[in-house]
Amino acid sequence: MADTLRPDLAVIAAQVPQGARVLDVGCGDGALMAALRDGKGVDARGIEIDPELVERCVARGLSVVQGDADRDLTFYPDGAFDVAILSQTLQTAARPDHMMRELLRVGRRAFVSFPNFAYWRMRWALVSKGRMPVTRHLPVSWYETENIHHVTVKDFELLSRDLGVRIENRWFFTDEREIGGSGANWRAEYALFEVSGG
Repeated sequence: MADTLRPDLAVIAAQVPQGARVLDVGCGDGALMAALRDGKGVDARGIEIDPELVERCVARGLSVVQGDADRDLTFYPDGAFDVAILSQTLQTAARPDHMMRELLRVGRRAFVSFPNFAYWRMRWALVSKGRMPVTRHLPVSWYETENIHHVTVKDFELLSRDLGVRIENRWFFTDEREIGGSGANWRAEYALFEVSGG
């Protein structure tokens, strides 16, 4: 099931319980939702801002609505989902702190992944070239990107602490493979956290 998914999505797919109610916020083309539906009988719902990606999801038979998570999560009832997922989207939120609160209001637990802006190659690109880097996970120039916040592993941990959010698990990835947590703020290209309300 998870073999064809991006590594962070594969970890999420392995962690989501059989038959869970899941909300995938910023679900993209629905690859994770389809894997969860087909492999675990999950009741998966999605919200996606890009109308073309919504069409692709619907064509796969997925239950996805077009919406802006910055404002539309408020329409979901408290505790409506067992799991809420925010994959590579936190850095695009107008207020990541509000987004985290909403995720954990609608879901009993949440998975949040994001590019780590403290990754050593990004730091080196800034130091050596004096420009915002373009990488595999940040593939466009600074003026084209949807990223409006530059979050690091340490920043996310501090935000979680400030919000009273409990970090249940964490995974780190570089070059499309999982790495250990030692020095993750420097070594991880992107990160995944499992969190729950405090």
